[in-house]
Formats: sequence, C-alpha cells, structure tokens
Amino acid sequence: MNRLTHLLDSTLFRLISVIAQLFLVSAVCAAFYQVIARFILQEPSDWSEGWTRTAMIWLVLLGVVLACRQGAMLKVEMLHSLLKDPWQRRLEHVVMLIMAGFFGLMTWIGVLMTYRVRFQTIPSLGISISWIYAAIPVGMALALLAVIVQWANARKESQEEDLTLL
Repeated sequence: MNRLTHLLDSTLFRLISVIAQLFLVSAVCAAFYQVIARFILQEPSDWSEGWTRTAMIWLVLLGVVLACRQGAMLKVEMLHSLLKDPWQRRLEHVVMLIMAGFFGLMTWIGVLMTYRVRFQTIPSLGISISWIYAAIPVGMALALLAVIVQWANARKESQEEDLTLL
C-alpha cells in the first residue's frame, strides 16, 4: 500500500494540486481583467465573471481533495483530545467512515445533477453548465479516494506504532 500511496502522491495528487493552482491563477486573472474592462475600458466583459465563478467552484472542490489527502479535515480535535489512545483511533476510523460515506453519496448525487443539467448552457461562456456541475462528482470521487488513502496510511502507522510498543 505504501508504494501505491507514493505513486498517487507523486502523480495524481500532485496533478490535482497543479490543476487547482491553475484554476486559482486563471480566476484571479479573469477577475482582474473584469475590473480593468469595466472601470478603465468602460466595456464590461461577458465571459470573465462566468469563468471566475467556474474556476472557483472547481478550485474549491479540488482543494477538498488535497485537504483530505493531508488529513486536514479528518480531526475532531476537542473530542479527540479527551479520549485515551485506543478510543482516539476508533474515533478517527468513525470520522473517516462518515467522510467516505458522505463523499460517496455526494459523488452519486453529483453525477445525477450533472446529467440533469446537460442541456442548459452558460450564455457568457457558451458551454454546457454540466461542465461546472461535473466538479461535484469529480471532486467528491477524488476526495473519497484521498480519504481511503489517508485511512490506509493511518491504519499502517497505528500498526507500526503498536509493534514498536511491544
């Protein structure tokens, strides 16, 4: 599992990070262009607001993937600190199970939503709105994968920790 985790970290999650960064840069550039076009050129842009919104939606949902992979969203700190060691691990498993269930459900719902809106278009961009809605199932499926990888790493680390205590 360690080799698979390393492969995912060095390829998939790094690619997701680069794509999220590109969405952030493009959203900032489009918003900046919108301000320049509106207030300096006196001709507001049609596409820049739509693209900024689209890029930010994709950015947030890809950011969830990266946060889950780093374990940033997986703790309930107050309750975790009140519990003793075996109960802390159980709490972590419960939290990861809940997150996996939620991300799985959101993936399914996102697929259904994306399919339902496939004929609607965004007039300012001239594309189907399903390209924006696709961020939900893509982001949630990748977040589910990130939680599974994080869960597997946490189990491996806890087993290694148990062996060092012996």
